[in-house]
Amino acid sequence: MAINSFMKIFLPKDRVFYNLFEQVSAKVVTMSHKLKEAVNEHDFDKRATITSQIEELEHVNDDLTHKIFTELGRNFITPFDREDIHYLASALDDIADYIFASSKKINFYRVNTNDLGMQKFADLIVQGCEYIHSAVSELRNMKNLRQITEALVKINSIENQADDVFDMSIERLFATEPDAKEVIKKREIYQVMEIATDKCEDAANVIESIIVKYA
Repeated sequence: MAINSFMKIFLPKDRVFYNLFEQVSAKVVTMSHKLKEAVNEHDFDKRATITSQIEELEHVNDDLTHKIFTELGRNFITPFDREDIHYLASALDDIADYIFASSKKINFYRVNTNDLGMQKFADLIVQGCEYIHSAVSELRNMKNLRQITEALVKINSIENQADDVFDMSIERLFATEPDAKEVIKKREIYQVMEIATDKCEDAANVIESIIVKYA
């Protein structure tokens, strides 16, 4: 009993890491919806505005990620392994980075986004980010392991679907696009959007490692 009381002194009173991870994953979800909005916006000026909004959210996430690393240096006791906290923070930051990179390329290249591949990628990125947020939100108490596991399985399926979308999009692009410049532009966009789904899977793998250790 005395040992339990002693340990409570060192536990983070406000569960700061959970709060920060939930804020980051929620911001990533917002960014993914903004990316989908950009893909569905055909007015170049309005699309540029959306890209600026995504950039602002990415900066907010950078600040939150920095806070996670700062708290890692301050806290003697952490909810799970320090390296897992570092890996998860980095993985979520990577998702945000690639969502922003996708929006930048779409905006910079001024491509016609009435494109099945881009639209499918945008949908998959939204789904992946929402499942990541669902899983991250359950880390606080780890009571609903089934919900976490189901989210991780869905993310893995989304990444596999994204691979298929990439192959299909490249095949269609080379078969139907006569302009070589457009081929290069769209191929780059497909690549970056596909990597965003990869980064969702990377974050899911970190979460899986955490629940295997601590659930």
